[in-house]
Amino acid sequence: MNNTFVHRYEIDSSRPTAGSALRDFALRVFAPALVLFALITGFGFLITGPFGGMPWEEDISRSVASGRTELWNSITMVWSHIGNTEIIIGVCVIAVAVIWWRTKQWWYAVVPAIAIAMQASVFVAATTIADRPRPKVAHLDPAPPTSSYPSGHVGASTALYLTFALMAQRIERAWLRRLVTVVCAVIPFLVAYARLYRGMHHLVDILVGAINGTVCALLAWHYLRRRTDSGRVGAKAREAVSR
Repeated sequence: MNNTFVHRYEIDSSRPTAGSALRDFALRVFAPALVLFALITGFGFLITGPFGGMPWEEDISRSVASGRTELWNSITMVWSHIGNTEIIIGVCVIAVAVIWWRTKQWWYAVVPAIAIAMQASVFVAATTIADRPRPKVAHLDPAPPTSSYPSGHVGASTALYLTFALMAQRIERAWLRRLVTVVCAVIPFLVAYARLYRGMHHLVDILVGAINGTVCALLAWHYLRRRTDSGRVGAKAREAVSR
């Protein structure tokens, strides 16, 4: 991932109009998300149809469940809750408010909200259409009314924390930037393992959820046209991204 993409909101901090931002969102996020939805849903139909439910995944779920302990049940409960809808929305709202207050740039502050909103839209539509049963092991969490495919917890945590990792690249102190980036990168993996361990999703459900979250985060980060898109980057901006 090149520096001009990562630092696009620093290179071009100009304020867009609400109308231009909405047009950019429609073309650069909503339209690609429709394609993403079609691909995820199509693969879901393959799993439940020609692939016969991919029974080999049940062996993985049973193997993981056979190694459960009281300690790891407690640890993974916390990790799983990180991806809960109320936690994701709460963290996102607080982050958007703080970033807006600190930067005075609403078009930058709303990026995490766009990421999780699009992830959730693709997830809800896909999970409703491609109805896949959850693994045939004891479920350690209450099963939501959605199907097993794809994982909403993993998708939401990936979309949110990948966006935070991108935002963290403007932190000037190198040690703090690296620390925040690592923490944000690790959290989705913790959620993913917890959802597999606790019997809530098959392995492929988790992987597709991560893909959904990653793509939606990158689309959200790229939603607004910036000067970097045309390749016109001035000397001052090049100095900023090379620090």
